Amino acid sequence: MEYGWLSVIPPLIAITAALITKEVLLSLFLGIFVGAFILSDYSLIAAFEKTFAIGFKSMSDPEWNIPILAFLFLLGGLTALISASGGSRAFGEWALARVKSRTGAQMVTMLLGIIIFIDDYFNSLAVGQVARPITDRHRVSRAKLAYIIDSTAAPVCIIAPLSSWGAYIITVIADQLKNVNVTGIEPLTAFITMIPMNIYAILTLLMVIVIAVTNVEFGPMAGEEKRALKTGQLYDQSKGEPPGSPEVELSKDGTVKGKVIDLVLPILGLIFFTTLAMLYTGGYFGEQGGSLMDAFLNTAVSISLVYGAALTIIFAAFLYLPRKQMKPRDFIPALLKGMQSMVTAIVILVLAWAIGGVIGELGTGKFLASKLSEKLPVYLLPSLAFALSGLMAFATGTSWGTFGIMLPIAAPMAAGAGTGTDIILMSMAAVLAGAVYGDHISPISDTTILSSTGAACHHIDHVRTQLPYATLVAAISMVGYIIMVLVNNVLAGLGFSILLLIGAVFALKKGKLEVE
Repeated sequence: MEYGWLSVIPPLIAITAALITKEVLLSLFLGIFVGAFILSDYSLIAAFEKTFAIGFKSMSDPEWNIPILAFLFLLGGLTALISASGGSRAFGEWALARVKSRTGAQMVTMLLGIIIFIDDYFNSLAVGQVARPITDRHRVSRAKLAYIIDSTAAPVCIIAPLSSWGAYIITVIADQLKNVNVTGIEPLTAFITMIPMNIYAILTLLMVIVIAVTNVEFGPMAGEEKRALKTGQLYDQSKGEPPGSPEVELSKDGTVKGKVIDLVLPILGLIFFTTLAMLYTGGYFGEQGGSLMDAFLNTAVSISLVYGAALTIIFAAFLYLPRKQMKPRDFIPALLKGMQSMVTAIVILVLAWAIGGVIGELGTGKFLASKLSEKLPVYLLPSLAFALSGLMAFATGTSWGTFGIMLPIAAPMAAGAGTGTDIILMSMAAVLAGAVYGDHISPISDTTILSSTGAACHHIDHVRTQLPYATLVAAISMVGYIIMVLVNNVLAGLGFSILLLIGAVFALKKGKLEVE
């Protein structure tokens, strides 16, 4: 059955309610129930049953959802162990002596986000754990930290071939090139060629640098930053403690002081063990062997994250207990308290998956795609592919799902217009970029949820503060795509977009939006 515009109502209700009420859990549940009501032929009793059926189904995927939930619990426990060992405090003191400014704290966070490029989930949570002591000491608001984390997660992963995103995208690109009879370029080469065409990802990374250096803030972010600077309150304390920030004391007497290695070694261990697990599940160590690219292409990302986190917790036990950084009787309670701190974030994530299930049954993505799949002027193809992908990812909360729907539409549209390979690649790159934008601004996106969790920021505060920043970059990106096609030069479109972004930020600076 086709639901048409009715399919748009549930995500629209969830998103609007979340932005107005700032109650994410209630808003998501309302969207799920309305969707279930439509799917159940407007029967209240059937809708009630359908709501819970979809919710339970969203948690039952053994290949992805269940391992991700396990990973979040384990990472919450690891975070608490690092805090209990004194590692976070020691790292904060060490960083404070070396990172002398708020700009430096933000740039270090961005650098960490670029280095940890393997997976966006891993990136969001690991970078938050490492960077939070530094940004907290320099009174960088948690909303700003969440923005930097989110802006260096998906935008980095989507242009990195050796990442979970890169591996997935390359497989989808391969199918589309075959479908439109493009045979002169290999999928990996096409992916690399599309990197400078991904204007939004590149501008988002540049935006982080420019904002950090110029100290220009606008929209709700300006209020968050001013409060942090003037009062030291890094988040809205009237909303309670945000998820993802367990405060665990090692001992009541407070005599044990942690060392920097008590934070650095577990984080490095998490990176090492997760990478090793990804290679293992990708068959790199098997009898067939294969290349690193093949391993990342075939890896089971979610279960690899679980393996990596579990091995890191074991490693932490060997690191802390023999050195008496923690007492054996404190280890498990700290681990459990950390897991408990992730409950709110996990509930939000499960509800986001559930509304994704509702949207899938309603066919929201395919309906939205059909609205702009008619013949269009060639110079508008990438720009409109970006806009539709952004709308779809915003409404559905999934960039990967948007890739799967929009790439098979964008490639044939560009090919059908009689364009060359360059325009086809530009259109597919625009889909990738637009999906990341929509994912950035969607309250029901899992990566947005995890970025706010990693930063220990209230989720809705992250959404509303990031929205103006991401939308400014998106608007400039659309202009860049039009220029790119009109002059048929990738670097010209990208270069024009970069200059336009820098000009926009300095115009805001002159408008006295600088945070002092």
